[in-house]
Amino acid sequence: MAGTNEPSFRESVDLMFSQAVARMDLPPGLEEKIRVCNATYTVRFGVRLRGQLHTFTGYRSVHSEHMEPVKGGIRYATEVNQNEVEALAALMTYKCALVETPFGGSKGGLCINPRDWDEHELEQITRRFAYELIKRDLISPSQNVPAPDMGTSEREMAWIADQYNRMNTTDINANACVTGKPLHGGGIAGRVEATGRGVQYALHEFFRHPEDIATAGLSGTLEGKRIIVQGLGNVGYHAAQFLSVEDGARITGIIERDGGLFNPDGMNVDAVAHWIRVNGGVQGCPEGAYLADGAVLLEEECDILIPAAVEGVINLGNAARVKAPLIIEAANGPITAGADAVLRGRGAVIIPDLYANAGGVTVSYFEWVKNLSHIRFGRMQRRQEEARHKLIVDQLETLSEALGNTWSLTPHFKERYLRGADELELVRSGLDDTMRTAYQSMREVWHGREDIPDLRTAAYVVAITRVAESYRAKGL
Repeated sequence: MAGTNEPSFRESVDLMFSQAVARMDLPPGLEEKIRVCNATYTVRFGVRLRGQLHTFTGYRSVHSEHMEPVKGGIRYATEVNQNEVEALAALMTYKCALVETPFGGSKGGLCINPRDWDEHELEQITRRFAYELIKRDLISPSQNVPAPDMGTSEREMAWIADQYNRMNTTDINANACVTGKPLHGGGIAGRVEATGRGVQYALHEFFRHPEDIATAGLSGTLEGKRIIVQGLGNVGYHAAQFLSVEDGARITGIIERDGGLFNPDGMNVDAVAHWIRVNGGVQGCPEGAYLADGAVLLEEECDILIPAAVEGVINLGNAARVKAPLIIEAANGPITAGADAVLRGRGAVIIPDLYANAGGVTVSYFEWVKNLSHIRFGRMQRRQEEARHKLIVDQLETLSEALGNTWSLTPHFKERYLRGADELELVRSGLDDTMRTAYQSMREVWHGREDIPDLRTAAYVVAITRVAESYRAKGL
């Protein structure tokens, strides 16, 4: 738990914002306009379940409307509160600005433990929550577009989209009211994996810069790097799976609700995830040694630490014992402002949340565009690409014959070259480009200005500058 002198999550975001604007030349009025949350709506509604009326409390916060629609997930958790939702909405503003998705920041939450209710009951609760938000224009393709977050998934997004359709029967763009939908319900290929894939692409870009690798006291590539992951939910699972299977990293530690697993030789992420699905936790999993107090693994020796669950897991109470030289924030706010200072003081490099977990909102943007254009990516050009590539291959093979077949194209090359990009490949390409470009914009500020001490401050400076420019363009 966080120490008694620890700022709240919202205060941490404010502190990090203040550290950035102190290094900028913003008029005080504009600084305050960017800082404050525009509006937070609290809805309380009743649903009759199990023979009695249950009252639920939900929130939808809009931080900044410098661009519309505003964008941000809806989380289901018992600890959801107004301060947390407002902090997450602010982070969404800066995140969208950093990765150049044309959205303002928003966030939603419902005070509920999803495990307490069966699927049909959850659907009734979700539909009523969506109804309360939709009738206040807090869900709309042109004004406010939610997405999945902790405790929600494509299932809940499908219910919300259907509820919006029922209430707006003539809106041709109704499917764009929410992102993270199932593929057969207006979703997009690659959205489920998007945040975890974005974490992988962020690390790829970091490891392209020898100067940055050296700053973290590391060397080489991702291959063989020891990685500890806190939280094997959607984000943590996909990040760990991609990094281990595709990049050759070793997942030496996994921290879950009921404890942790440790294996210095690395673990099979799929096997651990399957064990959790069947048994409800990591205890007894043969992939690694079980520790009842999984949080101690945050302090274990490793090369890269990936906190991928909830905010505040690295705080003043444990920051001094965290040994990882490189930490990438796959969750929102997993490192408190106090812990951030402690970690930077000992030389750790932190890849900040508003960049590292932006894969979700980036692919959500692609899904929103797909819904508005009413056509899947690749449908118009894929076969034409293949035909043009085939012309080149045929010409090369004709040339080879004319030269007596002294060389030839390998079957593997031909197969890959002749295949036109489908939606999933285009989505991954767009996400990779976004993560590269955003990192480079942070890095330019980080290395280009002596008064910028770290990537987080650089990320805030880039994001706030873009929001400020947007407000100035509006005449504010």
